[in-house]
Amino acid sequence: MTTMNDSEWWRKSVVYQVYPKSFNDSNDDGIGDIPGITEKLDYLKELGVDIIWLNPIYKSPQVDNGYDISNYREIYSKFGTMSDFQTLLKETHKRKMRLILDLVVNHTSSEHPWFKAAKSSKDDPHHDYYIWKDGDGKKLPNNWGSSFGGPTWEYVDKLGQYYLHLFAKQQPDLNWENPRVRQEVYNIMRFWLEKGVDGFRMDVISLLSKDPAYPDGPVIQNKAYGSYYKGAANGPKIHDYLQEMNREVLSKYDIVTVGETPHTGIDDAVKYTDAKRHELNMVFHFDHMHLDYDENGKFSTKRFKLSELKEVFTRWQNGMAQHNGWNSLYWSNHDQARPVTRFGADDSEWRTQSAKMLGTVLHMQQGTPFVYQGEELGMTNTRFTSIEDYQDIETKNIYHDFMENKKLGSDYTMKSIYLKSRDNARTPMPWSQAENAGFTKGTPWIKLNPNYKEINVQDTLRDKNSVFYYYQKLISLRHTLPIITNGKYVLLDKDNESTYSYLRESDKQVLFVAGNFTADKQIVQVPSSLREKDSQLIISNYETVENNNSTQIELPPYGAAVYLYDKK
Repeated sequence: MTTMNDSEWWRKSVVYQVYPKSFNDSNDDGIGDIPGITEKLDYLKELGVDIIWLNPIYKSPQVDNGYDISNYREIYSKFGTMSDFQTLLKETHKRKMRLILDLVVNHTSSEHPWFKAAKSSKDDPHHDYYIWKDGDGKKLPNNWGSSFGGPTWEYVDKLGQYYLHLFAKQQPDLNWENPRVRQEVYNIMRFWLEKGVDGFRMDVISLLSKDPAYPDGPVIQNKAYGSYYKGAANGPKIHDYLQEMNREVLSKYDIVTVGETPHTGIDDAVKYTDAKRHELNMVFHFDHMHLDYDENGKFSTKRFKLSELKEVFTRWQNGMAQHNGWNSLYWSNHDQARPVTRFGADDSEWRTQSAKMLGTVLHMQQGTPFVYQGEELGMTNTRFTSIEDYQDIETKNIYHDFMENKKLGSDYTMKSIYLKSRDNARTPMPWSQAENAGFTKGTPWIKLNPNYKEINVQDTLRDKNSVFYYYQKLISLRHTLPIITNGKYVLLDKDNESTYSYLRESDKQVLFVAGNFTADKQIVQVPSSLREKDSQLIISNYETVENNNSTQIELPPYGAAVYLYDKK
């Protein structure tokens, strides 16, 4: 059983992720902004969340929607001013909520003054801020492929060198071997922490330390280039860097840190999050996000298998608890499809029930839940009919690859994009049935989900049985029932492909959690150890759930139920 001290407030917290560009537009230029977020703080307070995480708000050319930063100390002008940000921070704190920012320090924008200087001359002090390899423009330093297509190396003829970019060529990787780079980053962090921010979500933080040999990677998922993860994820000095960061910066403030750690298993995650090691508070892993990949990777039409999903969640629940680690719990974020479409009933008649069921199964686990904007409405993926409607760089590159290189055809390509494009999460927040869903009176930077007249905040708040109020209750339960934070997790139905049930156990209580992942009624057996004990149904997405003599429960389509038992 995990214990908690008062300084670890984030263990009982729920985080709400705001994608600023798509949340709320206050000046009607079609782009969400910081004052627009401030306008909606009371909505987030009503939901009950404790922490607001903002995707990057810094000055940027927006090649990758703000993850290409050209100035870490300035606000992107379309989002507002530093004064606007300070107002948002003040108003957030006034409502007893906290605010964390995205820390993007694996790479900068190619428009950052550091890189402009680095590219000007090998003798410039900033040249060693980035990763360079000598070459002739004909033979790449290794076979690594960028996350957004093409190689990870870009040749600069003037220098006779390649620079590394694991993402877009406009996102050159920083050289963390250089102590000056690390100090620059720590100063950036202090700049924002001194303003009063409450922590950081750290973008691809597991990629900072590269294998100095830069070995070729395996060619997977029918790609043209090799995977860089073998040589870039969880590298030889990553824990040294994070312990130095903690020692010099993080430990000086009462904050929360969560690292995005692609290609990280439990053994590495424990190293990142074990409090005795003084690195991070928690990490995002991606094991459950890979369950519907196929031979072409993420963009596929494959459906996940429930037994595999349970295996992933159970492995992380037990593995982290055994080693004093802490889980981040999420179904979606700005890089992932909408969970109702991906794991639930999409836009069928069971959309609302499945949204609530997914929330139940996740929020009753041990960890800190992250709610992505619109998830509390049960938002679905977006059915765009043309590739021209998509804005995401990854999506556009995949379309070209599938159509031109893999010859997979338009129907398959567009279906896989519908299921997996990052733009599914980035369509504007639907606030009402009004024009442009009340997001803006201008022209939205990306098209709205056409179903906003059925799924929007205004209608949701009028319906006491909506997904919003269900999430509100889930969050309230986490705040009031210590067993949700501290209880031991025990999986019950390992091989069942229709239902997911588990226990959370403390010294005095037991939670019994059950969710139905199908459109048919399902019977779930109550463990024999609980059948004679008094129970209380603390939350369900149906008004009544049949409990047959305390031996089994009957879950309606996409039904969910949580019972609390006293150990007497």
